[in-house]
Amino acid sequence: MNKDEIIANVAYQARITKKDATTAVDTVFSTILEALASGEQVKIAGFGSFDVKTHKSRVGMNPITKEPIQIPAINAIAFKASKNAKDKVND
Repeated sequence: MNKDEIIANVAYQARITKKDATTAVDTVFSTILEALASGEQVKIAGFGSFDVKTHKSRVGMNPITKEPIQIPAINAIAFKASKNAKDKVND
């Protein structure tokens, strides 16, 4: 399912226009991203939680020249599904 399909489903289920559904979906996504960017964890009851994990810098190897290269530290978004979400997928 892609974003357009989510918007169409929200519009149908909530009986609102696709324009209003687009605004709602975009607002939810941007709110989650803003919270993560400011270092907050986002918990959605019955669904799961989003968090930012920091991967430390490390030394890697260029696969062509075999020379060591420094791989910088990065922040990655992690998602952990709730028990309810896991149970729903496994039913």
